[in-house]
Amino acid sequence: MKLDRIFIFFILLLLGILFYWVCYLGYNQESYRKQQTQTTDPSIVKNILMSEEKHKNLGLQSSPGFLYSQPSLLVGRTDVVSVTPWLAPIVWEGTFDSSLIDSMYKKKNITIATTVFALGKYTRFLKEFLESAEQHYFVGYRVRYYLFTDRPEEVPEIKLGEEHYLTILKVPSMDRWQDISMGRMEILEKLTKSELASEADYIFCLDVDAKFYGPWGVETLGRLVAVIHPWFYGYPRDQFTYERRPESQAFIPAGEGDYYYTAAAFGGTFKEVHELTKYCREQQSIDASKATEAIWHDESHLNKYLLYNKPSKLLSPEYLWRDISMRTSQVKVIRLSHVAKNNEEVRQNA
Repeated sequence: MKLDRIFIFFILLLLGILFYWVCYLGYNQESYRKQQTQTTDPSIVKNILMSEEKHKNLGLQSSPGFLYSQPSLLVGRTDVVSVTPWLAPIVWEGTFDSSLIDSMYKKKNITIATTVFALGKYTRFLKEFLESAEQHYFVGYRVRYYLFTDRPEEVPEIKLGEEHYLTILKVPSMDRWQDISMGRMEILEKLTKSELASEADYIFCLDVDAKFYGPWGVETLGRLVAVIHPWFYGYPRDQFTYERRPESQAFIPAGEGDYYYTAAAFGGTFKEVHELTKYCREQQSIDASKATEAIWHDESHLNKYLLYNKPSKLLSPEYLWRDISMRTSQVKVIRLSHVAKNNEEVRQNA
């Protein structure tokens, strides 16, 4: 009888300890959740949660009965490299099946945000940029253009395709083109943590002084997407125009470097682009406090970020070429190219 009482006592003791720990852990989890909510902007928390929810079902699925060319392990592009040393794809014509990729992404009901800056005389490029984009850029998908300009009255009327939308956002004028180039990182940082993060799945940031000549589609989508600069894609790293001065935050030591990326086109998920633009804005601010300016401004900081935060997908120079009249055997399709212009003239009082 005495042993039975001792046994019952220990059972009750164990149940009491178990109850205590359940209550303790529950309290601490709730306390932690409240602390996180209180120390974070509620709107940012909401946008992040909504964005994460939208990305839960972005896995790609093929449909039974959909026929396409059999992939080959033995036949393909042999004149270019199509994968990086860290196993990220480099997208070239001939390395993907657009009909297959489209068939999978069409199920996802995705939205692509696209930012364009047209300040000063750069508004003259808007018509050609938008009209060509409507012919080639994510045709058949939902696209939201966000146009930043100091001259909204000069924005041309463009007939947009179905589920393509244009939002015009006025920003202050700037005298130097370098300030425009660097200032956009702060604007993009704010944009990618705003309510827009819940309105789109991916974002691309593109220069306005360019024209589309070929299809730019869902083969470009990825977590963090960089575009290889058309001037340097065949150069050794010691000839890249990285920032080589240690006094700048964009400094990359000799002997380091993967590829040289253009700042005229980059993208990814809102979270990744937010981190990139936040980094560039912070590093530019540190430079400014020391009266230093990186050699190629925001592009220098972007290259440093991407050196140590590897992009998940690289786009070949097809996706931002230098001049439509200049051809090369490797670039079989020019999808987007800078337009010919007088830089000195167009940048004056931009």
